[in-house]
Amino acid sequence: MPEYKYRAQDSKGKIVKGKAEASDETDLQRRFHDSGLLLLEATPVSKQMALKPLKKMQLADFCRQLGTLTKSGVTLVKALEIVANDESITPYERQLYIRLRDRIVQGVALSNVMEELDPAFPPLLTFMIRAAETSGTMDSTCLRLAEMYTRDAQLEQTAKNSLTYPKILSVLIVAVVAILFGYVLPQFEEMFSTMPSLPIATRILMGISNFVATKWYVLAVIVVLAVIFGRIIKKIPVVAYYLDKIKTKGKWGKLTKVIYSARFARTMSSLYSSGIPIYSCIHIARSTIGNKYIESQFDEVERQVSGGSSVSSAIQNVDGFVSKLPSTIKVGEETGMLGPMLESVANDLDFYSEQALLRLTSYIEPVMIVVMAAAVGFIMIAIIQPIYQSYSTIGAGS
Repeated sequence: MPEYKYRAQDSKGKIVKGKAEASDETDLQRRFHDSGLLLLEATPVSKQMALKPLKKMQLADFCRQLGTLTKSGVTLVKALEIVANDESITPYERQLYIRLRDRIVQGVALSNVMEELDPAFPPLLTFMIRAAETSGTMDSTCLRLAEMYTRDAQLEQTAKNSLTYPKILSVLIVAVVAILFGYVLPQFEEMFSTMPSLPIATRILMGISNFVATKWYVLAVIVVLAVIFGRIIKKIPVVAYYLDKIKTKGKWGKLTKVIYSARFARTMSSLYSSGIPIYSCIHIARSTIGNKYIESQFDEVERQVSGGSSVSSAIQNVDGFVSKLPSTIKVGEETGMLGPMLESVANDLDFYSEQALLRLTSYIEPVMIVVMAAAVGFIMIAIIQPIYQSYSTIGAGS
């Protein structure tokens, strides 16, 4: 609920100052009147919010409700108030939507308020809302955005679900190896110490076992430092550029190219259908691809488009897109149906990426099972081998 800094007067003429929360200034004035006070001045207190980007599904729900309400004839201020009072949203979302409503009441455009609240709302949403404000198509634009963010959220969820089982297998592998090194192998240490010689595999395993059993905290510190260092390194622009370039290569690159192409096509479709000029569409869409290597190539794309080249020819040589994308755009340019063609190819690529993720998961699972079996098998062989040699020596001596 918004907070107001007020100045009021009581029945004796005494000035009272302070802060109070109310749904709006009218509500505050009514409460003061009921208390026998005359509200002289009320100023909204702008609270500092720790802004963070909204999730894709949150953006989808926001756009869907806003589009549905405005399509039904509800004013933008009232629509935002209804969305803010939804019980299913988080307190952070409620604060954002109340801030949007309050600033619109003050006469600020919705797109400008979204810019003020960066990075809560992505640039794509801000630009499309600005175009909708100009063209008067707020309802249809919001519903189109809702569909786009829903598809993005579903694709991300599909990827997460596909990797759930491999993650569980990874944890099991680490747990099994940790138990073998930390508990099982130390049980054989006394017996192995009486043997004159041990195979090299057994000596390596016993060394690792002693380290895990006695210096486990060193291993934990190394892992934590490696994770922190890795996250810092990934934020360096040069490193991020080359890591993103690697993502577009090899067999894994075939999948990522489909995902990047679908993301670019859907963004372009939404922007172009909203009446935004093609050059601005490209400039905005490049920032939504999610790959620094591909985005860096768009300086040349924008230069060619501004010079009069077609979009299809400009992105023809972009390394990171599937060949189907420029060919589909070319058909759309020739037939005058660029928006529908972009939407069509985005739908096709989304389907292909989902199927590719499922196939990739089907490859990962058996590979990880083989890795776990090989690790456990190697450890067991390293344990059994010296025992077998000891029995062989005793048999030969007798």
